[in-house]
Amino acid sequence: MDYLPIFADLKQRPVLVVGGGDVAARKIDLLQRAGAEIRVVAQALSAEIEHLHQQGLVHWLARSFDPQQLDEVFLVIAATDNSQLNAEVYAEADKRRVLANVVDDQPRCSFIFPSIIDRSPLVVAVSSGGQAPVLARMLREKLEALLPVSLGQMAILAGGLRSKVKQQLSSIGARRRFWEKAFGGRFATLVASGQTAQAERQLAQDLADFAQGDEGQKGEIALVGAGPGDVGLLTLRGLQVMQQADVVLYDHLVSDETLDLVRRDAERICVGKRAGAHSVIQEETNRLLVELAQQGKRVVRLKGGDPFIFGRGGEELQVAAAAGIPFQVVPGVTAAAGATAYAGIPLTHRDHAQSVTFITGHCRPDGSGLDWADLARARQTLAIYMGTMKAADISRNLIAHGREGNTPVAVISRGTRPDQQVQTGTLQQLEQLAQQAPLPALLVIGEVVELHHQIAWFGHQSQAEGGSRPAVVNLA
Repeated sequence: MDYLPIFADLKQRPVLVVGGGDVAARKIDLLQRAGAEIRVVAQALSAEIEHLHQQGLVHWLARSFDPQQLDEVFLVIAATDNSQLNAEVYAEADKRRVLANVVDDQPRCSFIFPSIIDRSPLVVAVSSGGQAPVLARMLREKLEALLPVSLGQMAILAGGLRSKVKQQLSSIGARRRFWEKAFGGRFATLVASGQTAQAERQLAQDLADFAQGDEGQKGEIALVGAGPGDVGLLTLRGLQVMQQADVVLYDHLVSDETLDLVRRDAERICVGKRAGAHSVIQEETNRLLVELAQQGKRVVRLKGGDPFIFGRGGEELQVAAAAGIPFQVVPGVTAAAGATAYAGIPLTHRDHAQSVTFITGHCRPDGSGLDWADLARARQTLAIYMGTMKAADISRNLIAHGREGNTPVAVISRGTRPDQQVQTGTLQQLEQLAQQAPLPALLVIGEVVELHHQIAWFGHQSQAEGGSRPAVVNLA
């Protein structure tokens, strides 16, 4: 280990920064966050540091460096573009046993700045010992994605209860088990969702239960939208919840790449539904959700797209609520938004469509029929989920109620994935297009489809850098 990783308390301690440019400003920002008393030596100050100086947040000590300036400081940072001056600052600091950092000059550093993930009071530092700072930064970015912003608030609430936990739980082992369960249970979920007051009450109740011998983990359900297919469209919150799951119930629409992000030791159960194939009935899925949560497990119900848009997520949470099981919802990018964006089809456009309607081709057998007259209005976009089997009926009814037969349409198959296909034509050709489309597929009807030929390629570039262009069939 080349450097001992330590965290220094700089509150009200004098720190000297030699340099007044942009690099110095970045270091001063970190020192400010740590509460240091900042002294600056520089010929001139950047606009940012000058502003801090005018506010009294930094002290402009002098224009030129004098070794005596090091006599009363805790540490020093040299951030000038003068290598000779930087070397002098380091040498003088080393004589006085003052910690010194020369920016971008690792041999002249008795301490270094790591890449920081700040969830104060929880702070994570990553360092390569100055050997590969870009690699350390990339690792920090990955950790940023995995560590919820709420961790800081969680640490603060936990700190407020530490003394009480010590009073009620005498052994170190019991306290450790309590905190492990708290940080992985309902308390953590409430903090993550911003319900601080409820989280504080939950933590106190967990302690009371634990002190009375109830160490059982209470289960919960998280309904997570996995997005339409491209793993890059999974939300940060969705990823964090998946990493905490004990068991995941997933649909066929969830991509393999997304499933690979589930915690490695989590149980995975497919409860998908496919037309014409063996499917898990909804009642069985509901039963599994409740049963697994009642066993004390953290259950993630992973759904393609968004769970509240034709995903029956509302029905599943009704069952959870009836069973008294805590739950949370993590929205996802719905197929209509993701697939059309990747196909270069804006759902609304000032010149073509002032509204968009999401409908499904599958309805309950006893459900009321669609308002075809309203759906046939011009200058609106229809995004139809699960509509390929009913494409002929959809086309016939829309035309019968006034929509022009030459209205542009698109059938987007396997939306947002590398093998996405886009077929375009007219409303009167919708049945033929749907018959040719691999599943899953989204039907898009409206004048906005014409824009696909102008911006589709640029939209697909955002999907996968260097990826191949999606297949396009044009029947118009």
